[in-house]
Amino acid sequence: MGCFSCFDSREDVKLNPEKESDDRSQGPLSSDISRLASGVDRPRLRGNAGVKRELPGLKDAPGIAAQTFTFRELAAATKNFRSECFLGEGGFGRVYKGQLESTGQVVAVKQLDRNGLQGNREFLVEVLMLSLLHHPNLVNLMGYCADGDQRLLVYEFMPLGSLEDHLHDLPPGKEPLNWNTRMKIAAGAARGLEYLHDKANPPVIYRDFKSSNILLDGGFHPKLSDFGLAKLGPTGDKSHVSTRVMGTYGYCAPEYAMTGQLTVKSDVYSFGVVLLELITGRKAIDGSLPHGEQNLVAWARPLINDRRKFSKLVDPSLQGQYPMRGLYQALAVASMCIQEQAAARPLTRDVVTALSYLANQAYDPNTAAGHAYRGPGGVKEGKSSGDDRGGRILRNEEGEGSGRRWDFEGSSEKDDSPRDTVRILNKDLDRERAVAEAKMWGENWREKRRQSAQGSFDGSNG
Repeated sequence: MGCFSCFDSREDVKLNPEKESDDRSQGPLSSDISRLASGVDRPRLRGNAGVKRELPGLKDAPGIAAQTFTFRELAAATKNFRSECFLGEGGFGRVYKGQLESTGQVVAVKQLDRNGLQGNREFLVEVLMLSLLHHPNLVNLMGYCADGDQRLLVYEFMPLGSLEDHLHDLPPGKEPLNWNTRMKIAAGAARGLEYLHDKANPPVIYRDFKSSNILLDGGFHPKLSDFGLAKLGPTGDKSHVSTRVMGTYGYCAPEYAMTGQLTVKSDVYSFGVVLLELITGRKAIDGSLPHGEQNLVAWARPLINDRRKFSKLVDPSLQGQYPMRGLYQALAVASMCIQEQAAARPLTRDVVTALSYLANQAYDPNTAAGHAYRGPGGVKEGKSSGDDRGGRILRNEEGEGSGRRWDFEGSSEKDDSPRDTVRILNKDLDRERAVAEAKMWGENWREKRRQSAQGSFDGSNG
């Protein structure tokens, strides 16, 4: 759950120091979270010297419902932070499993490392963000502790750990994630991002989307965590936020790493990297691999456009248990997300639409043909034509995600590749938008006719 500079340094990298003032000029926003997340009133000290000045504002911030805990309560909950309760460690500090004596509830307690990469500002931002933002795909902050120089955050306990724990360096005997679960996790994580980008006002840029920050509840339900680096997105006529480059190497969007200009499309790029991790089972950066394969995106890009090399992209632990057609679509989404140019990347809501569709088309490896889909209710909806290329992706009747439906039923299963699929997705999206506009026009026309008829009736009776 740790964070560090995109350039793997313990210090913040300022690529454009002259633009630092832009980080403080997003306009007069009233709430404490707006000031903190946009860089205004940023503490000058990262240590504890500014504690008394910083933390009183937390209690006065509007809408903060998080409970305050004493250090003694959390020490008791974690058995005085014993090693047997230790869950993991990141840039913020150590995370422990605990049980609150007052309620008996099992929680995760994150303790700030005062010599770590994140400081009091990140602590404040995380408390404020998670107190004001609520969604099924965001981790639930239960409370915090700010006793003296102690800084701790208390979350709901996520029993299955992080996505990273289930993708990389699996211990012997641990089952790898199957294809259906991977698509379910991808769709849920995308919905969390969609909430931050499209539903929060002003929008929130997560800035540290990675597999270790996606926590898994029972049933592999994903939730985004670790909001210490989150920032408010651009408002008004601004196209981006200029800020110091922070995040995790391998996940940072190229334009953000080069210029410090941050947009929601920076998160979309990071999402594409995680989607590639889900498909390939590889880490974003893996120094143990040969030189040309250490960077996941650089290694995957040329393979995505060559259908003959798809077998090299799929996680070997899946042992061939995946739908070839579903793989096409997942690779197409990943390919669009990791485009070099931010403007070429899709909107988060469109990513949600595509992945919600794929998640609903569950792959069944036990069918006679070997590659078939089952709908959400388990009823068989389609199967392959007998070859080993995978079943057809049928029309999504659930209408999930952004409310659009993606229909790949009429496309050629034999000849399409991710590059073709991008074209199909865009064509389908244009058609759906046209249908939606036509329906809206029809509804408006009917309403005008109804009002006109009502007016004529009232006039004749007068």
